[in-house]
Amino acid sequence: MNISIFGIGYVGAVSAACLARDGHKVIAVDVNPIKVDELNAGKSPIVEPGLAELIEKHVASGRLSATSDLAGAVAATDMSLICVGTPSRANGSLDTAYAERVAADIGAALKGKPTYHSVVFRSTILPGTMDDLLAPIVEQASGKRAGVDFGLGYYPEFLRESSAIKDYDDPGAIVFGRVDDLTIERLAALQPDAPVQPTVVSMREAEAIKYVNNAWHAVKISFANEVGNVLGALSIDSHVVMSILCQDQRLNISPAYLTPGFAFGGSCLPKDLRALRFKGRDVETPTPMLDATLAANDIQIDRAFRLVEQAKHRRVALIGLSFKSDTDDLRESPLVILAEKLIGRGFQVRIYDPNVRLSRLTGANLAYVTERLPHIAELLCERLEDAVSHGETVILAHKPTGRQVLEGGVVGKRIIDLARVRPDLRSDLHTGGDYVGLSW
Repeated sequence: MNISIFGIGYVGAVSAACLARDGHKVIAVDVNPIKVDELNAGKSPIVEPGLAELIEKHVASGRLSATSDLAGAVAATDMSLICVGTPSRANGSLDTAYAERVAADIGAALKGKPTYHSVVFRSTILPGTMDDLLAPIVEQASGKRAGVDFGLGYYPEFLRESSAIKDYDDPGAIVFGRVDDLTIERLAALQPDAPVQPTVVSMREAEAIKYVNNAWHAVKISFANEVGNVLGALSIDSHVVMSILCQDQRLNISPAYLTPGFAFGGSCLPKDLRALRFKGRDVETPTPMLDATLAANDIQIDRAFRLVEQAKHRRVALIGLSFKSDTDDLRESPLVILAEKLIGRGFQVRIYDPNVRLSRLTGANLAYVTERLPHIAELLCERLEDAVSHGETVILAHKPTGRQVLEGGVVGKRIIDLARVRPDLRSDLHTGGDYVGLSW
């Protein structure tokens, strides 16, 4: 394929060299004449292991060249990859000025181009930037429609400095934001033998994944550092502890606990987080990340409460009370906290949980409910249909019973789904009411 790449910076230079190596003919475009001259001389504009050799070889082969002639590069290629910088402003917002300028220039170049050209952004941009800002700029400048007269896509990069070529060749994920099919076909042809299959998603989802990735990486680093600080103060080798943590690929290094939804609870997580925070204070070691984890959990409970408030219904059915399904454990259940908040604000609450029914509870669980939660015990229903019929707003907290509720019919009720029971119903009016999810 003939490809033009805008921006001979870190991502652009690596992408250009790797694409030329793989047999594509690449024109790198930059407004900086020094970068253009350097690349045309076979020199790398950045320091990156293996990149200088690739650039030298493929400039010599004729498959890689550089220019400042933007319109000429668009005219000579099938697809343009935009890799310009999106730096931070002083207030933390994203500066998209370079991306906007390139979008306008490419749009102007497309105005007189008769063939179908694909415009693909790789620059890191916040969700909504393509739909709300960049696509309209290209359309206005070209007088053409995205997905009809020219192709449009978003192709986030996941390249780490110092291992960028390796990351390009062996990516953890390949993501394409889709507008039209031909652009997706062209993107897929860039790396037909990649070890992972591309995931094609909406433009906003593709824009979001880069930020979520980087935030997750930062969270992991800060978590490791914070527990390392506490363990170091206790004369414990944190590297030994963390290496053992990473051995568990069922819960620790896995998709477990990475599905957005309701707050955590139970007999372990809240208690142990508090204990570790206390120990941190005891050895005079701050634990801001652990502190924020519990604060974030409280916020999630408040978010669920606000969804109920917004419904403006006084009668509420809470389907689920234990901290997760298939258990009767109410210790530190966030659903108990939610129920107490609702009761305290005057909502008429009825609760159903198949594992937390007074007629079935015995021993410590019965004592816990009757002694510590007597006001909630009085609101427990023995039958699911009794709770559902009471509620104008129905809160689905557990998947198994949530499915039963939806199968039984909920016409005219507001459904608040904390467990992602039926995400497809969010925009499906056949429920007869409305359906909202928490964090999804």
